[in-house]
Amino acid sequence: MDVRAAHQFSSESPTPETTTMTVEEFLESDLEGYEYVKGELVPMPPTSGEHGKISVNLILPLSLHVRENRLGDIYVSETGFRVGERVLVPDIAFLSADRIPADLSKVFQIPPDLAVEVVSPTDALHRVVEKAFAYLDAGTQLVWVLEPRSKTVIVYRSETDITLLTRNDTLTGENVVEGFSCQVATLFE
Repeated sequence: MDVRAAHQFSSESPTPETTTMTVEEFLESDLEGYEYVKGELVPMPPTSGEHGKISVNLILPLSLHVRENRLGDIYVSETGFRVGERVLVPDIAFLSADRIPADLSKVFQIPPDLAVEVVSPTDALHRVVEKAFAYLDAGTQLVWVLEPRSKTVIVYRSETDITLLTRNDTLTGENVVEGFSCQVATLFE
């Protein structure tokens, strides 16, 4: 389905942002560049160079650790995950080896074990927090939100267990990505 065809599901003006459809219709469509949130398509515009660099600063050591220890797989930001009645595209995601589905050709029908979001200048903080809670509600065990302006990482374990890490702190994979750690400062270099 293309965006023009998706407009048939819209109850408002025919723009991708207001196009409404069910999660099943979204999953069956071939729409790219969107997340699906509460019946609406949320555009995922290209990210900045800073965003990309921060993502690489984390994905390289994280991926190496996961691969060397055969813990599972790391997925990049083009990978969709069904998170309850949403389809979200984390900047980085981890699935433990025992949870990786056999069919990798479609959007994952399960949430990641770890979801990482890098805050972009266009992101509204309340939407990022809402997304973190959506991951947790769906069963994600750990969410890291990297904030470039303050050079901090917010670690979400539950709606009531949230930790702010600064550049002097160490980010760890806890019991989700066992043995992984890195200095927060290195993520923003």
